[in-house]
Amino acid sequence: MSEVSGAAFAGASVPRGRAKGEPRFPGGPKADPAGSHFERRIRSFQPRRSRVTAGQADALRRLWPVWGLDIDGQRVIDLAELFGNTRPVVLEIGFGMGEATARMAADDPDTNILAVDVHTPGQGNLLNLADRNGLTNVRVGNGDAIILLREMLTPDSLDGLRVYFPDPWPKKRHHKRRLIQPEFLTLAATRLKPGAVLHCATDWEPYAEQMLDVLTAHPDYENTVPEGGFAPRPAFRPLTRFESQGLQKGHVVRDLLFRRVPHRDAATGRG
Repeated sequence: MSEVSGAAFAGASVPRGRAKGEPRFPGGPKADPAGSHFERRIRSFQPRRSRVTAGQADALRRLWPVWGLDIDGQRVIDLAELFGNTRPVVLEIGFGMGEATARMAADDPDTNILAVDVHTPGQGNLLNLADRNGLTNVRVGNGDAIILLREMLTPDSLDGLRVYFPDPWPKKRHHKRRLIQPEFLTLAATRLKPGAVLHCATDWEPYAEQMLDVLTAHPDYENTVPEGGFAPRPAFRPLTRFESQGLQKGHVVRDLLFRRVPHRDAATGRG
């Protein structure tokens, strides 16, 4: 959803010619990191196949072993070990080509960003941007964010969660594929520290209304807007090319910022 960096061949496409079964990027992100270890379910994302430029491919080969994470669901991540420090960690689900992620990382170097997507060109582009701009506070995850949250992150490990311009799945029969649903919010709440903010943004008005409804009704979250409703776009969320194009077409972009409420005592029901 939302440039490509690299040397003189930044705009060139990766040549074909791999042998059958040979990894696309040796040492890079796996095509299906979780394999068949977990149950089949309706996915909220759809992998996009597009060409990887030579610059992106170079970044994947060089930097994936250092800054990449395959979401295989087979281990619990130590975030302090992953980033090499104990700074706050924000999870970003779906980063497109990574321009906004890189800008937020540069603007807030004291916050670590674990950015997850399944789009290989975007993964390579974000790694390239991080390398080119000296951003050591970015790690790139490859795979299903649900598996990451459920199997690989510990309770209260996240200081924030960002979901910018997720697939709106506009057709009614596809609404069940939308990410922001009560079940997802319940899972995310177990990994968010009390006070952590879930920040969503969308330019699809019906999805924005659904997000507002399910977040407002969920007992683990409270709106940061005292009177309720949508929030103004915060200054820390960059205006991306994708968003600018939508605004030029007359789209209305909605931001929702909801805070994880304090845990309730199981015995008393109090916060």
